[in-house]
Amino acid sequence: MAALTATGVDLRSVSVRELNHALHRAAPGTAWRIAHPDGAHNLAVGLDTAVDVVVDGHVGYYCAGMNQHATVTVNGNAGTGVAENMMSGTVRVCGSASQAAGATAHGGLLVVDGDASARCGISLKGADIVVGGSVGHMSAFMAQAGRLVICGDAGDALGDSIYEARIYLRGRVRSLGADCVEKPMRDEHLAELAQLLKSAGRDEDDPAAFRRYGSARGLYHFNTGNSSAY
Repeated sequence: MAALTATGVDLRSVSVRELNHALHRAAPGTAWRIAHPDGAHNLAVGLDTAVDVVVDGHVGYYCAGMNQHATVTVNGNAGTGVAENMMSGTVRVCGSASQAAGATAHGGLLVVDGDASARCGISLKGADIVVGGSVGHMSAFMAQAGRLVICGDAGDALGDSIYEARIYLRGRVRSLGADCVEKPMRDEHLAELAQLLKSAGRDEDDPAAFRRYGSARGLYHFNTGNSSAY
């Protein structure tokens, strides 16, 4: 099958508003290639159609926010809040991401090939995030559902106040947050992690090299004995 011919858009001659308007009206199955993003904010936000968007360069805040069905690839680094509140589809950052990557995301897959800064996956609500490098402090803070895979190291307070999300970490963790504990890696978790790594294009990584973290469920209900942990 022949590859789709992408519609090219140069952001040195077209505004972000015009680009997003065109993407919102795009037919399903079409491909788009964005040149010279130069760190612009809010690129490819609110997409709700199965289009393929490639951005050649670095992007600013909230790229691919609220994504639904679309596949968005950033050939560069991403600013704060990439794929925030994503519902479905796939977002890949081929470089590194700033803070709050995948914040509040409900579904879909976010892949960061490099590192992610602080609060990666904060308040995660069901999406999958795979980070090829390390993550900063407070990652997966109040993560309610979904999976966060970290192929590098993690900063302070990993999984603070986590609910039912799962964290898989290959490297070292600086410290765990309140109510986050290491849990056994059973066969079903190894199989789940292997599939996540494969989906992110990292199937050469060994799931057995990872550890699993999740909620100790000590903060589910308020207890005065735990008041210092809230």
